Amino acid sequence: MRLFTLDEANALLPRIRPLVDQLWEKRRELAIVQLEYEMRAVPRGHTPGIGERRDEIVRLIERIEHFGCIVKDIDLGLIDFPSTRGGRTVYLCWRAGEPEIAYWHDLEGGFSARRPLA
Repeated sequence: MRLFTLDEANALLPRIRPLVDQLWEKRRELAIVQLEYEMRAVPRGHTPGIGERRDEIVRLIERIEHFGCIVKDIDLGLIDFPSTRGGRTVYLCWRAGEPEIAYWHDLEGGFSARRPLA
């Protein structure tokens, strides 16, 4: 597992932000297609377009995680960066829309356990 400094993680945000935006767009497209099929009562297995959109979402997640960070929540745009703090491994936590990484949490914690870095 790659460990990031705060500067390294923040330096990746310009590359990660557009991928998160694309991820949100593909999620939105998938939700629209699924809703259209549900409204028309199309049987499962007869839903062209859904598998392709799911594959695109998986590819985007893989592209983001290729940098060494972890996609925690697509809908919130939560990305965690493994790091160290006080001699232990933690996650630096970024949420889409935040200008930079300003929070961290323990490995067992999540978004609700975020604490300010400062």
